[in-house]
Amino acid sequence: MGNILNSGSSNSTPNKLKPNNLKSKKKDIDSFLKKVKQTPKTPALIDRENGRVIFAMDATASRQPSWDRACHYQVEMFNATQNCGGLSVQICYYRGYGEFEASTWLSNSKSLQHTMAAVFCLGGFTQINKVLQHALEENKCKKVSAVIFIGDAIEEDPAKLRQIAGQLGMLKVPVFVFQEGNDRDAAETFKQIAKLSGGAYSLFDPGSASILADLLGAVAVYATGGSTALSEFSQLKSSSIKQLLQQLE
Repeated sequence: MGNILNSGSSNSTPNKLKPNNLKSKKKDIDSFLKKVKQTPKTPALIDRENGRVIFAMDATASRQPSWDRACHYQVEMFNATQNCGGLSVQICYYRGYGEFEASTWLSNSKSLQHTMAAVFCLGGFTQINKVLQHALEENKCKKVSAVIFIGDAIEEDPAKLRQIAGQLGMLKVPVFVFQEGNDRDAAETFKQIAKLSGGAYSLFDPGSASILADLLGAVAVYATGGSTALSEFSQLKSSSIKQLLQQLE
């Protein structure tokens, strides 16, 4: 694994969800959270003390605004798991031409935010294959509870990505994919990665970026406590996630 590179990053303020898009955005998130809630929990994940989540992102040139938003909202992952047990998160990203980096495992929001703030995006091609392969290797060292991936495109062989996703599924390492943008070809492969690994997929755009915090929190809660903890988490929330999860009852 490489070391996180130091550089500055810009701050951006997420756009608010427009009223005329609220219904469609809620439908997308509703579907995603339903899949998360229905994802089976294995004994191996229940027994361990800490949930281990790989938080992977596309850090190519167009992704800086998304990176800044994720940096801002990642705090929800730790806040949401306070009643579920500990959480450890590893940041992974790819950028440039063949550059793939992974941080150490971090156990608090401040350290994670500091690490993410040191990253700047750089032009290049997607390397989702390296993200999935890395998850396989990390899982050999110690059980990985879930992988979160945020990206907008795929420039690799979909068949190879599906194959690795299937391997992760056999190992009970679900991949939760958040797609930004409207690339239909990418969406199809992203959905297959999520399905084959036992995870879930959600499409969102800058207009619904504020929901990202709740989605990250939902996956983190699932990773540390399973479906039961996720249901309890929804009862503690007064934001949109509670309203959405109530529709799943």
